[in-house]
Amino acid sequence: MIKTIALVFFMTFLFSCSGGSDSPAPEENKAPEKVETLTYPTNNLLCIDNTLDFQWGASSDPNGDAITYTLEIATKSDFSDVESHTSTTTTKTVTLEKGKAYHWRVQAKDSKDLSSEYSSVYQFYTEGIGVVNHLPFSPELIAPENDSNTSDASIDLKWDASDVDDDALTYDVYFDTVNPPVSMMGDNQSEKEINVSLTVTTTYYWKVVVNDGNGGEAIGPVWSFETN
Repeated sequence: MIKTIALVFFMTFLFSCSGGSDSPAPEENKAPEKVETLTYPTNNLLCIDNTLDFQWGASSDPNGDAITYTLEIATKSDFSDVESHTSTTTTKTVTLEKGKAYHWRVQAKDSKDLSSEYSSVYQFYTEGIGVVNHLPFSPELIAPENDSNTSDASIDLKWDASDVDDDALTYDVYFDTVNPPVSMMGDNQSEKEINVSLTVTTTYYWKVVVNDGNGGEAIGPVWSFETN
């Protein structure tokens, strides 16, 4: 009888210690969804004021966590001079300098510090006092991807650029093995691409200067890639 009681006690103890095996696994925390819509200022907009109500679409979180948004504004397309603002709603009022070109994007973050991918990037211009001609927007990289690798003997450098005044744009392309690049490969060209020959196991640097024909100039960031 004593042995029977001891055995029942042991089985009860064993079951209580291992009872957690039936408990559901903790839910994996996932990052919020990417902000898909930038509402205002719209892309390539010439704003009539320099105090702007930035607006974007809401993100959602798979775990139902609270979301905050980081609004990033920069004058450079690579956001190396970024100015950040936090908001718990999908709008933020910011006062900027007059007569300047800006880029903006939004990132969502949940209460556990997981962040979404960045939204797409929009660019706009704040109207200056008595401004007749506006500078072009900084050029945007199309190809090759920055800091990428290639085995090709030649490659097409591609970019994009725009201007709120709809001026006809031309481009000076600098391509070199030193940073910053000083050798000009394209001079005052209208095409948004240029083919360059490559050497193996070399790091190349390049940038584009955008001219609007009215004295306006935008110098792009330095991009780079390597050959195998």
